[in-house]
Amino acid sequence: MTNKPIGIFDSGLGGLTVVKKVIEKLPHESIAYVGDQFHVPYGERTPDEIRSFALGITGFLIERHAKLVIMACNMSSATALDAAHKLYPGVPAIGVIEAGVRAAIRVASGRPIGVLATTGTVSTRAYSNTLLRLMPEAEVIEQPCPLFVPLIEAGKWNSDEAREAVGQYVRPLISDGCNVLILGCTHYPFLNRFIKQEAGPGMTIIDPAEETAVEAANILFDARLLNPPTTEPAHSYFTTGDTEQFAGLGSPLLGSRIAGVRRINWGLDMKEITCQEKTAAQTTKSAL
Repeated sequence: MTNKPIGIFDSGLGGLTVVKKVIEKLPHESIAYVGDQFHVPYGERTPDEIRSFALGITGFLIERHAKLVIMACNMSSATALDAAHKLYPGVPAIGVIEAGVRAAIRVASGRPIGVLATTGTVSTRAYSNTLLRLMPEAEVIEQPCPLFVPLIEAGKWNSDEAREAVGQYVRPLISDGCNVLILGCTHYPFLNRFIKQEAGPGMTIIDPAEETAVEAANILFDARLLNPPTTEPAHSYFTTGDTEQFAGLGSPLLGSRIAGVRRINWGLDMKEITCQEKTAAQTTKSAL
């Protein structure tokens, strides 16, 4: 069996939370990670833009023989996952939204479920729609958090500014009676210390990265694509931004040293894929 990687991508550093959980769950698997820092943050962009970025990165990872692609980005999961299944039917692709929802449902107690997410993810109502599909009686309150991703990408996740932003976004959910809180962006676990302090011991905080790693393991097991335990993993990291910044900020977030980060360029190393979503009666048109 060849040592094909699990492909993972996000708009920036946030997807490293998923990388960390996948490495913990599957220590013999190789990872190929792309951080699209040139376009960060995705949360303030249009769904069509995000879909084109996500499909382009998915194609880039598949060209590098990824055996599974994880969209470690809630906006990509909400806007591009179905299109990826159609464009690349030979490679399984999963997102993070449904994984987080399933984890929240397991601990739901009849009180409102809160979601911290980017403005873009909230606008798609992806969490509300998924929760209500799986748990029709659920009450869902989605809170946009436009300050979080820029703070984390700037390395300010331990700052007073970050603490104040957490309070600004978490307090309304507490006032609304939420006792389950989904971190609806893979960047947000880096603020977990402040979120826990603000939310208090009565709040259950859901990190979808853990459930996503379990789902990835199950898919690879069922497809007989898991590496044997003797495999030495080889991880590779790519960014569309500054490689030194990625390694410097990403290493403490991942909890291990990131070395040999490679820069990739839009229009040269990978191309956006335009995929306009049509109605159910129309054919989806895609073009490289």
